[in-house]
Amino acid sequence: MSYQKAIILLNMGGPNSLHEVSVFLKNMFSDPCILSVKNNTLRSMIGNIIVNARIEKSKKIYESLGGSSPITPITFSLTQKLQARNPHNFYTYSMRYVPPFSFNVLEDIMRKNITEIVLFSMYPQYSQTTTFSSFQDVAASLQILKFSPKIHTIDRYYNNPLFIESITNSIRLQMLDSDPKDFVLILSAHSIPLSRIKNGDPYQQECEIGRDLLNQSLRTKGLHFKDIVLSYQSKVGPVKWIGPYTHDVIQQHAKNNIIIYPFSFTIDNSETKYELCMLYKDLALSLGVKDFRVCPCFNDSDDFVRLIESLT
Repeated sequence: MSYQKAIILLNMGGPNSLHEVSVFLKNMFSDPCILSVKNNTLRSMIGNIIVNARIEKSKKIYESLGGSSPITPITFSLTQKLQARNPHNFYTYSMRYVPPFSFNVLEDIMRKNITEIVLFSMYPQYSQTTTFSSFQDVAASLQILKFSPKIHTIDRYYNNPLFIESITNSIRLQMLDSDPKDFVLILSAHSIPLSRIKNGDPYQQECEIGRDLLNQSLRTKGLHFKDIVLSYQSKVGPVKWIGPYTHDVIQQHAKNNIIIYPFSFTIDNSETKYELCMLYKDLALSLGVKDFRVCPCFNDSDDFVRLIESLT
């Protein structure tokens, strides 16, 4: 079949088995966009130290999730839904740190004689640690393959009306049986090193703009929460990362009911299914939070399908 164009969904990925945990960690901490050490040898040494320190803990996390990350099967389901609705385009996905890697995905697209590609970032807010890293990886693979298709990039959509509306719909579904005024809404985004922000990374600003837009949207729909707080999770290492941290915000609001939305994630992964749904739930219950809820990511929802279609 002849396709008009290929749409590649770009994400970080997650281990597809316990055996892949080491591959995932090694690839992540050898990425200069993640570990900002200019010297390759020094970065490799530091990366190995981090991997050795984290690997057993990480394996236990994925064991609690059934032995793998949910990100790959959910992404596959999403591409299948998109493909069924738009058979003239070819929908696929590439992960940054685990298979399928960009080189193999692009090689497949070459074989299909597709000459136009849309790179769709699965990260709503732009950051050098995520979006730039994935785009750079694709560029390197294209160069190796000597493949020069026409490229379009969707590198952010934090302020897109359909994005804000989709989050609003998800939160509203979680509150059908309750009064939002009895809840504090925490918008939990993945943290990044503060040094990145000081060097011009727009990520934090885009999170804050998105928070304000969502606040307006929720009020328009009659959803008035006791408070709406933007926080950050998944800090790694001793350096200063942007905050406030979700862990601390939960403690500060423990006298209230709490609902969390995974603000910078579009597909469920260990940060949402383990950190939010298990680790932070246990924390909340230990602090006496009476009602603790976590919204799912967009995953393969119809809202996310429509959003991707509208942007590609």
